[in-house]
Order: sequence, then structure tokens, then C-alpha cells
Amino acid sequence: MFILGTICCRGGSKGVPGKNIKPLLGKPLIAYTVETALNTSLINDVIISTDSLDIANIAKQYGSNVPFMRPADLATDTASKWPVFIHALETYEKMNGITVDYLVDMDVTVPLKLPIDINGAIQKALDDINVDVVITGYEPERNPYFNMMEIKPNGFAEIVKKSDKPIVRRQDAPEVYSLTPAAYVVKKSALYNYDHWSNAKCKIFPIPRERAIDIDTETDFKMIEFLIKQQ
Repeated sequence: MFILGTICCRGGSKGVPGKNIKPLLGKPLIAYTVETALNTSLINDVIISTDSLDIANIAKQYGSNVPFMRPADLATDTASKWPVFIHALETYEKMNGITVDYLVDMDVTVPLKLPIDINGAIQKALDDINVDVVITGYEPERNPYFNMMEIKPNGFAEIVKKSDKPIVRRQDAPEVYSLTPAAYVVKKSALYNYDHWSNAKCKIFPIPRERAIDIDTETDFKMIEFLIKQQ
């Protein structure tokens, strides 16, 4: 069993320019994920997939391997991560003569994740041979069966997920999770059997909300800084 850890991060970022290497309390953002990945016991090797030499050089300073650069066509705003995963896996296999069984992608934008979160998601995938993908998630403050609405073509708002009887207590609503890209554990065969993870057989590995915050804006960055200082 060979489990490849990937940290896929391109140079461009619109929400927070230079986000992946932006200093977070004196350390580049990518360094948090590199250190977590290198301390995750169920991962055999960790590589960076990036189109940016700046990102590559900083990742190397923190001990990560950058065996190749990502092609430009896989580093655009519209590029899906699925073909990025395939490129990383196939290139790694060819370079090392190794067959990868699972790919574990860990997003730079979730810096507070811990090795226990990554290991837990991996173990959940290993425990069920029928599972194609395990994704980290957390219990959200909103539930589509209870307090989330969508605007219909007629202009009126309706509850997102209707049930046979209206749900009047949050506790009675079906269990739902918000996804966080702390870890995507993907079986190799799933990369070729499906064109997107949402079409595969998925399970969720819950992690605490405070470790699941995904940086997308400057406000998110400040929130992460606050939480680290509180720790």
C-alpha cells in the first residue's frame, strides 16, 4: 500500500494575492501544511504540485519535495483539481517506478489541520474497500433542511431541502456537513472511473470547525491569526 500526499497550489490567487506563501504570523502559509503533512504517519511521501518557482523554493525550505513543475494549462483559474491529481500521480509513478494506491491532497488554505485529521481520513478510506473518496468536513451552523433557502425562478424563496413534514427543530434535521479541503483521500481507481469526486462513493471524516477554517479572504486570514494567538 503506497499513499502519496500532495499539496497542490498554484501561483495565482484573486481573493488574497500571493495567498499560498503569504506570511502567517511570520511563517509562509504553505509551511503549515508542509509540516503537518510530513508528520502524518500514514503518508509514504509528500510532494508539491505548483507552477510557481517561488512556492516551490519556499516549500523546499520547509522540507517538502518538488519533483516537477505543474504545466501551465493545469494552473489556470478554471482548471479542475481532478486532472491536477492525475498529473501528479502519473508523473510521480513514472519518476519513481512506484504504484500509488491512494492520493491524499491537503490544501494550503486550511493551516490549522493536524496530522490526526489527515490520518483519520486516510484510515476511514482504508477501512472500507467500497469507498472511493473520503473528504474532511465539519458540522455547519446552517442546515439546508432547516434554515437555508434558495430563490426559485418565480422569485420566491423556498427551503433548500424539503422533507415530507416541515422540520421545526434543528436537532430533527438530517445530518449534513460543510466540506473543508483539509484532506481529500482519493483511491487511484476513482481518478479514472469518475470525472469528479462528487460522482464517486464518498464518505466524510468530521474534524472540529476551528481546525477546518478555509482561507479565502483577508478576513479569513485575520481570523486564523487570532486563533493561533489564542492557542
